[in-house]
Amino acid sequence: MPDSVDLLISGGTVVDGTGAPGRPGTVLIEGDRLRLIGADEPEPAHAARRIDATGYVVAPGFIDLHSHGGLVILAEPRHEPKVRQGVTTEIVGVDGNGFAPFARGQDLLDFVAFDSGLDGRPDLEYDWRSVADYLARYDETVSVNIGTLVGNSQLRIDALGWDDVPADQRAIDRMRGLLREAMSDGAVGLSSGLDYPPGSYATTEELAALTRTAGEAGGIYHTHVRYPLGDRFLDPFREAIEIGRRAEAPSHITHFYHRQTHPGGPEALLALVDDARAEGLDVTFDTYPSEWASTRLMIQLPGWIQAGGPSALKGRLADRSARDRVRKELAARGAAYTSPSGWADLRLGGFRRPDLLRWESRTLADVMTETGQDAVDVICDLLLAEDLGVNQVTSGPWQETLRPFIAHPAGMVGTDSTFVGDKPSPRTYGSFPRILGQFVRDERLLSLEAAVHKMTGAAAARLGLRRRGVLRDGAFADIVVFDAATVRSEATYDEPRRFPVGISHVVVNGVLVVDGGDHTGATPGRGIRLGRD
Repeated sequence: MPDSVDLLISGGTVVDGTGAPGRPGTVLIEGDRLRLIGADEPEPAHAARRIDATGYVVAPGFIDLHSHGGLVILAEPRHEPKVRQGVTTEIVGVDGNGFAPFARGQDLLDFVAFDSGLDGRPDLEYDWRSVADYLARYDETVSVNIGTLVGNSQLRIDALGWDDVPADQRAIDRMRGLLREAMSDGAVGLSSGLDYPPGSYATTEELAALTRTAGEAGGIYHTHVRYPLGDRFLDPFREAIEIGRRAEAPSHITHFYHRQTHPGGPEALLALVDDARAEGLDVTFDTYPSEWASTRLMIQLPGWIQAGGPSALKGRLADRSARDRVRKELAARGAAYTSPSGWADLRLGGFRRPDLLRWESRTLADVMTETGQDAVDVICDLLLAEDLGVNQVTSGPWQETLRPFIAHPAGMVGTDSTFVGDKPSPRTYGSFPRILGQFVRDERLLSLEAAVHKMTGAAAARLGLRRRGVLRDGAFADIVVFDAATVRSEATYDEPRRFPVGISHVVVNGVLVVDGGDHTGATPGRGIRLGRD
């Protein structure tokens, strides 16, 4: 027992992230590591700082398995929307849309512009090329730890460019080599976003080959599935599971949920996961506890118009014949896509031009009604005017069927947080507290220990992080202290940028980042490296 420690947290109930019952205990922190002692064991004689956690829960810091904060945090390193809800580690490079590796600097700049409606376009020095250089940007410069996936879009751009072309063996070998190097640099796996070009142009076979490479390096396949595939209900997820099966690698379905428009219920979706796991496949998923989704407005456009990269896209957006073709495709999807009423729940955000600020947080239906334009002309005009950087917030998971996904034993938590626009989805500020407050305390959907395990130990194990996600001797000191009786999300659709209540302290790598509910200004976060964390 040391005579002196840097930080001592005593009096609380330790919920250690393993799923074990909570118990009294004291957490000792020396440097960036922690040690646990029983409540009846003697404490060190001196601590530079003591926190009395009586009446509170002391748990590992939460791990967000899906975030679009990879660029935003470099511009706003305090990252308060996340750390104030207890997040100490988040995973970026999701949906096939990562920011490393990029061998050519112009490709990185073009991709930042192309994706700016989703991940933002902060004023940064975009000077990294490799995953190693990218992760180094986070070391002790931001408030939470950041791990990255390698997006399959980045691999395709390097090997094949931005067009919808098949990957021959030479291209696949090139992509596998790039991925292998990125995994050696510390990436935690491969991501795909099969609604987002150019990654969406990949075939099942191509993705299985890349997933095998990620799995051989200890990583996972993390997928936003191909939602238009087959029956648009079960088939997209069948493909995700099949990719893992062919690759003999772990597959993780991200933002897995049931939509009200699906032809069947949540049971059929979850049965796919259960059956795969019964077969012996390593399949997991994450869910965000919000009814509101968000992504770039560009997702409303078909893949063919986005081919070729940002310059080619802008040319087609301005072309009348291309707009007419999009108009016909939308009309074929149903009458709802041709009238303002069909766009009433699509809220716009991210405007920067002074003459367009009046549309911030207004709906696409509002713009159509006030301008007299149809949806295609509004979308194309706004994207051109804002250099592609427009975001949308729309309805997402059906509220009535969220619960079985949140409670499922293979499920974890990913906020799918977006930071573009004045009114992002409330999931950005309130996902973890909503689970703890509404679904654990108020509804008793699952136990506190089970919920914390999903948010911490299970997520760390999924990512191959051996020294994070649990409170045990020698682990990194990522810790959250919260009041289980009061913790809750305050974020709503109309006021999404409200911080939660009930979270008093957050420690990242042994440093207090939230103290008494307030951000300390500390930036002890690090780039997470597979095999070293």
